[in-house]
Amino acid sequence: MKFLTFSIKNKISYGALNDSGVIDLGSRIPNSSLMSSLSNSSLDKLQDLTLRHSADYSLSEIQFQKPLLHEGRYICVGRNYKGHLAEANMKLPDFPSMFIRLENSVVANHKNIILPKISNHFDFEGELAVIIGKAGRHIQRKDALHHIAGYSIFMDGSIRDFQFQHSLTAGKNFYHTGSFGPYLVTEDEVGDPTALDLHTRLNGVEVQHTKTDDLIFDIPYLIEYISSYTELLPGDMIATGTPEGVGFARNPPLWMRPGDQLEVEISHLGILKNTVAAEV
Repeated sequence: MKFLTFSIKNKISYGALNDSGVIDLGSRIPNSSLMSSLSNSSLDKLQDLTLRHSADYSLSEIQFQKPLLHEGRYICVGRNYKGHLAEANMKLPDFPSMFIRLENSVVANHKNIILPKISNHFDFEGELAVIIGKAGRHIQRKDALHHIAGYSIFMDGSIRDFQFQHSLTAGKNFYHTGSFGPYLVTEDEVGDPTALDLHTRLNGVEVQHTKTDDLIFDIPYLIEYISSYTELLPGDMIATGTPEGVGFARNPPLWMRPGDQLEVEISHLGILKNTVAAEV
């Protein structure tokens, strides 16, 4: 199933997508959010509600919000595709490189991503995102997939001069430089998460393309590793890393500019679309 959080007529709700549009589940499950419903209700119950009701809204009527509103952490993995390490002339790591993004650094599908006033080095990174649905600490690799609520798309926009000259935390956390969405898609639609195609397009031109089987540290390992140092909680998002093709590794570098259109597409997960705007 494809779930989304959306706003319409100044109301925020969540729903499921069918062939004709959006079924408003939030209005039918009072005092709930998408994550609380996925955690407290069985997927069968949500699927039953979806089958029993026709669409309340078309996609053109709603505004996308981030799939999860303030319900978890953005836990990000750096340098996790073999091709990306090769283009950056880096050796394979022994352990994942981890960092955290702040809530206000990330926007929803169709929202503007912002080029800050103090830098022109705005880079794109299309990524597969994993959404945690069941809490756990010291999760065993063999049990890891049982802790997943679904999958989504993340764009880990990076201000490279600050990342390389100042710190990773600074470069990854400028206001509204990343994006997340459009949907949370459950395993029944996704299938094997190592067999997905990831495409990033800038102004219609493909700049990244890979299969997710190029990951260095796969999803079960990442869940096992992260849960060894912090409890994973429902709503936590793990961004699994970006493939080759990023702007800084090109000659000359390719930076995003105001007015640019960016799309990240992953098979079965939809297309995450954003426009670059200048900071005002």
